[in-house]
Amino acid sequence: MSDLNDEVSAAQPTAFELVGGEARVRELVDRFYDLMDLEAEFAGIRALHPESLDGSRDKFFWFLCGWMGGPDHYISRFGHPRLRARHMPFPIASSERDQWLRCMAWAMEDVGLSEPLRERLLASFFETADWMRNRNG
Repeated sequence: MSDLNDEVSAAQPTAFELVGGEARVRELVDRFYDLMDLEAEFAGIRALHPESLDGSRDKFFWFLCGWMGGPDHYISRFGHPRLRARHMPFPIASSERDQWLRCMAWAMEDVGLSEPLRERLLASFFETADWMRNRNG
């Protein structure tokens, strides 16, 4: 006999499934970093990253797969994400949070995620990004 949680979970697809799996998560991550690298409005968050974004792309892809309910690639490589601790060396205030969220919103739109899915993800991203702030302002 299956338990109710299994039945509910089976009935509701994960964000990972709704996005379209690993290939689509990679597309989203790549578009996010492309925009960060190309658009002047994201210069503040771009400056917090290394010159090459290759490592950042991979780590964010691995993290995002698991965060969305897919494979835990990040955890299998590095252990618990400890997001706030790992981001503490970088000055993150409301401006950086808002740039990050705008960049992600733009990337989600560009890769063609549905509006309801974009809204759902953006609400979750906001909670995490807001929690990452470590500076006033």
